[in-house]
Amino acid sequence: MPGPTSSRRRRALAAGLSAVAGLGAALALGSPAAAAGASYVALGDSYSSGTGTRSYISDGTSCQRSVYAYPSLDASALGLTLTFRACSGATVADVTNTQLTALSTGTAYVTISVGGNDAGFASVLTTCAQPSWASNCNGAIDTAQGIITNTLPGRLATLYSSIRAKAPNARVMVVGYPRIFNGEDCNALTWFSPTEESRLNATADLLNSKTATAAAGAGFTFVNPTSKFVGHAVCDNVEWLNGLSSPTTESYHPNIAGHRDGYAVLTKPAFGITATLSPTRAEAKAVASADSLARDASRYAAVDRTITPERFVAPDLHSPAMRAAAARAGVDLSSRASIDAADRLWSARQDAERQEAARR
Repeated sequence: MPGPTSSRRRRALAAGLSAVAGLGAALALGSPAAAAGASYVALGDSYSSGTGTRSYISDGTSCQRSVYAYPSLDASALGLTLTFRACSGATVADVTNTQLTALSTGTAYVTISVGGNDAGFASVLTTCAQPSWASNCNGAIDTAQGIITNTLPGRLATLYSSIRAKAPNARVMVVGYPRIFNGEDCNALTWFSPTEESRLNATADLLNSKTATAAAGAGFTFVNPTSKFVGHAVCDNVEWLNGLSSPTTESYHPNIAGHRDGYAVLTKPAFGITATLSPTRAEAKAVASADSLARDASRYAAVDRTITPERFVAPDLHSPAMRAAAARAGVDLSSRASIDAADRLWSARQDAERQEAARR
């Protein structure tokens, strides 16, 4: 018959197992009690890495990871241990091949934004920024929307299944994309028409819709930034998104305010835990973490260098292709009035052709 000491040992063992089980459940649910120091892995593309903030950690890659990006701000505010894997240019395949090794059964939180590069985000904007007499913006948008509708959902479903398999206890938050434009183009060296901007915004909405459906199917939380960024698009009085910038890699991405006042405000509550620092103190802590984030990220530098960075290309009116297009359209490249008048004419013509094709 077991004595008192054996009984006490059994009770202690049972209590210990119960505590471990409780901790696992708390991590899965993202409870405040389990949050301190918990593992947070940020996956995805440039909208998560922080491209557009103009300040990047030195990790030996072209990923453009920033301490001002929402993953860094969230980790600092919530007291989490961040593994920063998001990388500029990443597609679904890149996330699968280079970022998922950071996940484990101990991962408590995951954020991810991906899909824009699969649809050709940078190349579509490059096309649409050109004068209409030199480009086919509608064709580029149609192609992107076809990929988003027909190809991307399957890719996301497979990726999300892999994330769940590698991080079974994690709360996963899928983050969408804002509308970039407000209906005007205030940049002197781009030629986005109001109709093109409307269609590009609709493409962002379509991408968010398909991504949200895939996230729901995986049991993940979707964070939609659309409404939060209204009034802060390119050319708004207070821009949270860069227009045409120098260097051009900064173009059409959230700036520091976009991450701090936009994305971070939206994503923090999705973790389901209480912030331990104010936004100001969290930003200061995030800035101070640059060296440690760089050291951690450098472990993955070899695989990160296999990702092709995004490259938006600004219109070049002096290129041979542009000169040839101008000659075909009868445009005088020495006259801005001629360039703009032809752009309006060709844009209207292309819109009419698209509407006619839609009626057939």
